[in-house]
Amino acid sequence: MNLATIHARATTGVAAPRVQVEVHLSPGLPGLAIVGLPEAAVREARERVRSALINTRFDWPARRVTINLAPADLPKEGGRYDLPMALGVLAASGQFRPAVPLDEFEFLGELSLSGELRPVRGVLPAALAARRDGRSLAVPDANAAEATRASALSVYAAADLPALVAMLSRPTPEPARPTPPASAAIHYPDLRDVRGQARAKRALELSAAGGHSLLMLGPPGSGKSMLADRLPGLMPPLTEEEAIESAAVASVSADGFDLGTWGRRPYRAPHHSASAAALVGGGSHPRPGEISLAHHGILFLDELPEFERRVLEVLREPMESGRIVISRAARQAEFPARFQLVAAMNPCPCGYLGDPDGRCRCTADQIARYRRRVSGPILDRIDLHVEVPRPPPARLAPDRPADGEPSTAVAARVAAARERQLARGDRCNAALSVAGVNRDCRPDPAGGALLEQASTRLGLSARGYHRILKLARTIADLAGSPAIGAEHVAEAIGFRILDRQTA
Repeated sequence: MNLATIHARATTGVAAPRVQVEVHLSPGLPGLAIVGLPEAAVREARERVRSALINTRFDWPARRVTINLAPADLPKEGGRYDLPMALGVLAASGQFRPAVPLDEFEFLGELSLSGELRPVRGVLPAALAARRDGRSLAVPDANAAEATRASALSVYAAADLPALVAMLSRPTPEPARPTPPASAAIHYPDLRDVRGQARAKRALELSAAGGHSLLMLGPPGSGKSMLADRLPGLMPPLTEEEAIESAAVASVSADGFDLGTWGRRPYRAPHHSASAAALVGGGSHPRPGEISLAHHGILFLDELPEFERRVLEVLREPMESGRIVISRAARQAEFPARFQLVAAMNPCPCGYLGDPDGRCRCTADQIARYRRRVSGPILDRIDLHVEVPRPPPARLAPDRPADGEPSTAVAARVAAARERQLARGDRCNAALSVAGVNRDCRPDPAGGALLEQASTRLGLSARGYHRILKLARTIADLAGSPAIGAEHVAEAIGFRILDRQTA
């Protein structure tokens, strides 16, 4: 046999397009040519593959070797094609005779010069794609736990090239068994650790119940970051599908997949010096940004006005669509970005506006300029605005018993409210379309009249009007009410404090 074809997978966003690694041996001067739009790391595979075969006591064919990576117009990057190239050379030269047809497998892995198999990024998306196409997947041992997250997929793992060749030469190779997460229980910080702040805790409960975005205003040290840290513990557990989607994004990121975070709500808190590319993703080889790494989780932006305005503006479209498309001259990549925005800011430049000790000396113009750093369109997309005042010292005494409800009690109410939302449709209230709002968020006559009056006085946009209706629907769901009453609408309007201040 002079020709062998091995199946592999590329990475484009969180997609994993199929790549055929075609290896042909022909007469002529010995040499190796790789074609099919390979990038630098792929072109360097010629040295890794040749050394790996020689050092594992296989023969390097004394013929001309041509390797084609099809389709030819898809850029190929990384060391993920080393393993399929090596197997293709062995199969084409007759040194590898698998007991099972190679067409039933897909292969990923980087080779060391000694033949050891090293892990690669993006294995979970490749595993999902291989399962969809009805093939098994062979990967390095270090990627086995990630690949087995794709249930009902036969995964074969080995530490080095000879071990994989020996495994596939047996009539019934033994697939890898799924590796369970390190701990079945996921622990989050408890809401009772936050002293006082009853209204902020209520806003946190509403945010968790309906998937609503939240902005907290308060002086330094009032507990804004502590409250944000506790939001994931109030939200319902990730479904299997959500956990896979979240892990797939992590798999193609620079940090890679971590089995210890399986099933945990993502929580991302970038520094305010982050660039637009860091938030939405980018690079010559597009990688996911913070909004995609927060998919099905929380994106916490502390010191919101300190972010560059143009950086915040890039959040507008993803907050509505739940995805981000990164376009470059040579390629385009799409990443999911259905995150829940939680932000915190000081009420004024010095941070102490309204503080009881009266230390704030900021002028009205300084305060207005400070708040204008966050544009109206961004504020319009945030459902809940809540003040977080500085707690009195008496509440912070170590010997004072914890106050308020534990996270478990609040999470139980949140779960019941989510079940009501899913019973009406397939999404939480914050993600309702206009048709969904018209269908599920109709207030009673008193509530409708109150909202119309508030809309006129506050100058609400159509988006702000609908967001109040969605929030009122969540308040009603938490109360177990099938109808949206005036009291639910009134509470929802009460959480739009920045609209009231600018009206």
